[in-house]
Amino acid sequence: MMKTLNIKSIFFALVGLFAISTTTQAAERVVATVNGIPVLESQVKANSGKKGNRQAALDKAIDDILVQQAIQNSGVKVNYAQVDQIIEGIAAQNGLTYGQFLDALDYQGISYNTYRQQIANQLLMTEVRNQAIGQSIDVTREQVEALGKQLLQEAKEKGTEKKVSGKQYEVRHILLKLNPLLNDTQAKAQLSQIRADIMAGKMTFADAALKYSKDYLSGANGGSLGFAFPETYVGPFQKTVITSKQGVISAPFKTEFGWHILEVTNTRDGDRTLDAYRQQAYEQLINSQVKDAEKDWVKALRKNADIQYFN
Repeated sequence: MMKTLNIKSIFFALVGLFAISTTTQAAERVVATVNGIPVLESQVKANSGKKGNRQAALDKAIDDILVQQAIQNSGVKVNYAQVDQIIEGIAAQNGLTYGQFLDALDYQGISYNTYRQQIANQLLMTEVRNQAIGQSIDVTREQVEALGKQLLQEAKEKGTEKKVSGKQYEVRHILLKLNPLLNDTQAKAQLSQIRADIMAGKMTFADAALKYSKDYLSGANGGSLGFAFPETYVGPFQKTVITSKQGVISAPFKTEFGWHILEVTNTRDGDRTLDAYRQQAYEQLINSQVKDAEKDWVKALRKNADIQYFN
């Protein structure tokens, strides 16, 4: 026997379902987009915490998306052989054999695979961070020219102008910066391999500079630092420039900025006082931007991002 339908109950059930659906849609409202990726109201609420600072929560949601996009766009692939070398280095630094280090991890309740993946993630994020910093740097020829002239004028007014004349060297280089996951031995070995690959014709110096150099601006220009007087460089770099034969890639050497290889590609003579001040201006502008970006590299991602907000 067919039961009588309770139209009233069905009506209220539908109203309730509609209310739930409306609430869900409201929670999933798009409040912003990051390079076309939507930021949902629910993501903002998830980041709001106890204090409920909406703007901070929205910024956190945007930053999370930017970091994930940076990882996806970086093309960085972790070399697990390098990860294992790093772990061996950590063990040695603590006066332990590899086996003793594994025992120490096990004693602390840390699995080797978990620890290995943590190191891999650090390597990945370090490279993504470096790329973000490099892409955020924006120094124009006009800025260098204006600041160079300003520095020269100030030096003249103070009576401290340094006349520079003699041989200028056109130099290109590749720089690796040290970090907790890249020590002196590893940086020197990596540069030695890069040098060997260039000399064997496996890659050009320009391609290697673009791929590996942490001097981001020169790396994008094939590693070229242009013409400059040796005196504009720090001591070890200056010495290597002067002692290198033109067209011969130097052995790896260390300065306060990290490890380098360089090649002198040309020389010229003449009075280039303004050029020296331009070089000083270039370094000043680059170092200033790098320092700012290093303080907050995720903020550097925002510099080139298309972020749209919706009320």
